This record gives sequence, C-alpha cells and structure tokens, in this order.
Amino acid sequence: MTIYLSNEVSNLNSDLRTLTDALRQQHDVVKNEAGDWILLRHADIKAAALDDTRFSSQVSRFLQVPNGLDGHQHRLFREVIERHLSREALSPYLPVFKKIAAELMSSLPKNTALNAVSDIGAVFAVRAQCAWLGWPAALEPKLLQWMRDNHRATRSQNSTKMAQVAQDFDDIILSIIRPLRSSDDLAAADHLTSRLCREQVDGRLLSEAELVSILRNWTGGDLGSIALCVGVIVAFLLQHPQQIGSLSRASDTELEAVIDEILRIDDPFVSNRRVTTCPVTLGQHQLPSGARVQLNWTSANRDSAVFADNTFAPHAHAADNLVYGIGKHVCPGRLLATWQLRIATQALLACTSSITLAPDQSLQREQPPLGGYQNVPVILG
Repeated sequence: MTIYLSNEVSNLNSDLRTLTDALRQQHDVVKNEAGDWILLRHADIKAAALDDTRFSSQVSRFLQVPNGLDGHQHRLFREVIERHLSREALSPYLPVFKKIAAELMSSLPKNTALNAVSDIGAVFAVRAQCAWLGWPAALEPKLLQWMRDNHRATRSQNSTKMAQVAQDFDDIILSIIRPLRSSDDLAAADHLTSRLCREQVDGRLLSEAELVSILRNWTGGDLGSIALCVGVIVAFLLQHPQQIGSLSRASDTELEAVIDEILRIDDPFVSNRRVTTCPVTLGQHQLPSGARVQLNWTSANRDSAVFADNTFAPHAHAADNLVYGIGKHVCPGRLLATWQLRIATQALLACTSSITLAPDQSLQREQPPLGGYQNVPVILG
C-alpha cells in the first residue's frame, strides 16, 4: 500500500511519532511519494539492519565514510574511526566536556525564556565537539549559524538549499584540514583532527575527500543530533518534574540508561537508508532489487509488539533499544554521544532547581524529516 507521508504528517501536527504509531497499527511496510519503502516494525528493521548483504548501505552518490560503505571497505575505515571513538580514546576528554557543560549551564540566565534546543543543546554540542576535534573556539558563531541553516534546508527538502549547506560545511572542514595537510610538520599539531590527517588505510594516507566525509559525519551530523537530543531530554524533564530530584542523584550508569529510554520513546534519529541488492520478501511485500529502503528507528523504538504500551522502563527496554542502530553499521559515535548527553544533563540538573514552560509558549515539534523539537521554551529556576 502506498502512503503519501507528507500529506499524512500535515494532518498529525508534523509529529512523526504520531504518524508512525498510527501507520504501524495497520501496516508493517509503507511506500512514500518518493517511492521509498519505509519499514515500521521493530523486527523488520532489526533484521534489515543486521542483513548488510541484502540491504546495502551504499545509498548515496556522495562519499559517506564509514557508514555509507559495505564489506571490506567499511571494515577498513571503521577500524580507523573506532580507534578515536573507543573508551580509552575518549576518556581523556571527559574533564573537558564536564568543564564546558558546567560553564555553559551556570551561565544560563534564570527567569528568562530559553529554547533548550538552540540555547542549550546547540551551544554545548558546538563547544564540546570543537574541544574534542581541536577546532578553534572562534568557529562557534559560524557553526551555530550553519546548524540553523542546515535545519532550515532540511525542513524545506529543497535540494539546492541542501546542497549549498552541505558545501558550506565542507568549506569549514577544508579550512581546517588543508593547512594541516600542507604543513611541513603535521605532527606538531597534536589534536584529534591532526591525528586523523595522519591516519592510513591500505598503506596510504586518508584522502582529502575521505577526511571531509569523516569529519562531516562527526560534526555536521552530530551537532544537530546532540542539540535535538538535549531538547528531547529537557522536554521530558519539563513534563516529568518529579524526576528531577532522583535524576540529580543518579549514578552515571543509571542516568545514561534513563537518557537512552527517553530517546527511545522520542527518538530524534529518525531513520537510515538502505538499498536492496536482490529481491527481498518482507511479510506480504515483495521488494525488488535496487529498492530504496528507510529503516525508521522512531517507529521501531515505539513498536508495541516489543515495548507494549511504551511505559518508561529503562532497564527492561535496554536490550531492544535501537536509538543508535544495530549491526555492523551501528552508530560509531554512540559512546561519545552517550557521555556528552549524560554530562550535559548532569550539569543542567546541578545548576537548576526547577524547569518550567515559558509563559504563553508551547513545545514545538520539528518538521519531518527531522525528529524531536524545534523549540523547547523553558524557564530555569
């Protein structure tokens, strides 16, 4: 059955959760007006994500390292990337992230309306990622503006605008890596971006295009995602003020489990794409070879066949939580995102006695294909 999702969404307050919850009651797979097959059920999405032979990740005409690669190429680049995203590699940055979060949260004005997405999440994301990558703090205004431009272009689905913001971000990355790569002493700049510039695959240095792709994924993708996640977390605290006290006292592990569950119920990582390499049967549906497929994580993470009535149960639901994906293409930055979100939440709770909705304002959902919120207007007490 073909469902024109853009029309359906307009009738459901642009909330992808509401849309997919309704669709999933009657359909396991739907087709959108662009001809993409959208998987809605947890079992199908998990199976497709684990089947990287029949469901290829090479879906874009642009280079996407590593998760737009398959097989041997994916393994080669994944090994390089995971060296920088391991627990051992990230641990030295924890004090840096904590300092950034504490300074930001303590500087937020009280009794003043703030948008938790742009005023808190976006600013923390830019500062934390710049510190991690070794990028100059002077880039903050440019990166914040780029995030605003990128979200506007994504909402519009205008290919020209989307191509322009993509090129704008590539230009930012090139302004950083080209001087490094042309330096006579690359090792003198000892930060993550310089170390990445010294990485090799198959006995050769990473190409400029490969470096841009990796750094675009680490920043262009993660900046917006972290900001949206902070918005979802603050919206949860706003709607469940009784949780603030207990979460303020929670251990790191417990708080991380709670955040994962918050994001499961309201997943801002909406979907990933695949393309079939052969004909595939899904239930009553026959997908041809070359079919464009969307793995809708937002829908999978709310499937009542797995999560019943979606009650809040962090530990009971942890094993089935697909917020960061699953399989060989699981998000390589999961640990980084988990730690950053936990640290930001802890710092906010440490500096806040109350979180209330700003007067005469309401939560504003993001517009598809984005998830989460565009505006979480709050007053911090």
